[in-house]
Amino acid sequence: MPVNALYRDDFYLSTCEAVVTAIHEDGGIELDQTCLYATSGGQPGDTGFLERADGSRITLGQTKHGAAKDIIIHVPLDEGQASPEVGEKLVLHVDWERRHKLMRMHTACHLLSVVCSYPITGAAVGEEESRVDFDMTDTIDKDEVTAKLMALVDEDHPVYLQWITDEELAANPGIVKSKNVRPPIGLGRVSLVCIGENSAIDSQPCGGTHVSKTREVGRIHIAKIEKKGKENRRFRIRFGAPGDDA
Repeated sequence: MPVNALYRDDFYLSTCEAVVTAIHEDGGIELDQTCLYATSGGQPGDTGFLERADGSRITLGQTKHGAAKDIIIHVPLDEGQASPEVGEKLVLHVDWERRHKLMRMHTACHLLSVVCSYPITGAAVGEEESRVDFDMTDTIDKDEVTAKLMALVDEDHPVYLQWITDEELAANPGIVKSKNVRPPIGLGRVSLVCIGENSAIDSQPCGGTHVSKTREVGRIHIAKIEKKGKENRRFRIRFGAPGDDA
């Protein structure tokens, strides 16, 4: 059953009520709506727990998509946990500390794509370190990139969503920066993550979660730039100042 993915419109929603619509043989739980992000586009799915009416909890190990993007499955961490019933009402709780780190990191990856305006060949968002791969041969100093990133962070630009239709995206393929990962389509609308007033800094299709101001990203730096082939460079982003890697 298609799910109402509440996180698509509110990245800061950390709890909500939902009704169980299906239970899979492996214990996976489908709900009529959810505030837990499902793994997609290089960002890991949320963890957290489902609270039952008696106060007991079902701890989640991951949140993922099913056979289609409009199906989201909440996977219990331990198979030994009690399973809810179809029709049962639950209260969902996101592991907010983890989610917020991923939001900060994901926005940092977008800022890096502004500083390094090369086609993106791969990306992975992590809690402590993220990576972005670029189709490039140029040599760039990581400290210089860090300085430009922190300038964008400190300028505290707004980060917000705009929506376009699948058809509008198809008619404007140039707005997609990634060469290998396509934006999530098939739901009728696609979110553009915009940075800066009137998208002055950046605008690109993305289904991930983000902070609302660049300053919320906090202190970040490029820890390493690796050569991954003749025309591929991997940038590793970490929280903290450059000296924190020592």
